[in-house]
Amino acid sequence: MSTQELLTNINKEDQCVALAVEKEILSITSFINACFERMKNGGRLFYIGAGTSGRLGIVDASECPPTFGIEHGIVVGIIAGGDAAIRKAVEFAEDDKEQAWKDLLEYKITKGDTIIGIAASGSTPYVIGGLEKAKQNGILTAGISCNPDSLLAKTAQFAITPIVGPEFVTGSTRMKSGTAQKLVLNMISTSLMIKLGRVKGNKMVDMQLSNDKLIDRGTKMIMDATQIDYSAAEVLLKKFGSVRKAIEAYKNGN
Repeated sequence: MSTQELLTNINKEDQCVALAVEKEILSITSFINACFERMKNGGRLFYIGAGTSGRLGIVDASECPPTFGIEHGIVVGIIAGGDAAIRKAVEFAEDDKEQAWKDLLEYKITKGDTIIGIAASGSTPYVIGGLEKAKQNGILTAGISCNPDSLLAKTAQFAITPIVGPEFVTGSTRMKSGTAQKLVLNMISTSLMIKLGRVKGNKMVDMQLSNDKLIDRGTKMIMDATQIDYSAAEVLLKKFGSVRKAIEAYKNGN
C-alpha cells in the first residue's frame, strides 16, 4: 500500500471503535453505578493490566488528580512488572497469576475498593489472577477486554467487552483494542468524577493549577461565573487556590 492507502485503511478500521464501545454503554452504566456507591463512601478505584493495557490504566489514573483535584491514591493504575514496565516491556511479567494480588496488597486494598482488570485478549494471567483473588475477598470487579466470551469476562462481576474486530496489523492490540480501552476508561473515570461532584456544569473547577495555561483557564472560569474582570478573578484564584473555592468565596462576599 502507498502511505495514503495505509492511513486511509487504518482510519477506516478506527471508525469501528466508537460504535463497538457504544454497544457496551449499558454494561458500563451498571458498573459505574456500583462503583460510585463505594467511592462516595471513600472507596478507591484500581486498574490492573499488562503491557499496553497496563499503561492505559496508568495514564487514566495519573490524569485524575490534576484534572479533578482528587488526592493521589484514589484512582490507581498498576502494571505487571512494576513501574519499569511503563517504558520497557518486562518479560513474562504478565504470566504471573499471583503477582497482581501481591501488588494490590501493598496498597492495603479493602472490601470498599473496586478493581478493573484490563486485557485486550481477556486471558492475561496477571489480570485474571488479580480479579479472582479480589472476588474471593469481597471486592467489586470489572473487566475490560475486546474478546467475546473471554476468561476475563467470565471472571469479572461486570464485563465490558467492546468487540472491535481484527487489528489492521494482526495481533497489535495497541491499535483498535487499545483505543477502545482508552475510550471506556475515559468514560468510567470522567463519569465517576462528575457523580462525585468534581465538575461543576462542564467545568473542571477542582483542577490543579500546575502551570500558567491552567491558571489562565481558571481565571476565565471565575470571570464567567462572577462577571468580574480578569485581574480581579486572577487575584481571587491565587488567593484561594482553586476555581471552586474562589467562586464560593466571591458569592459569599469574602
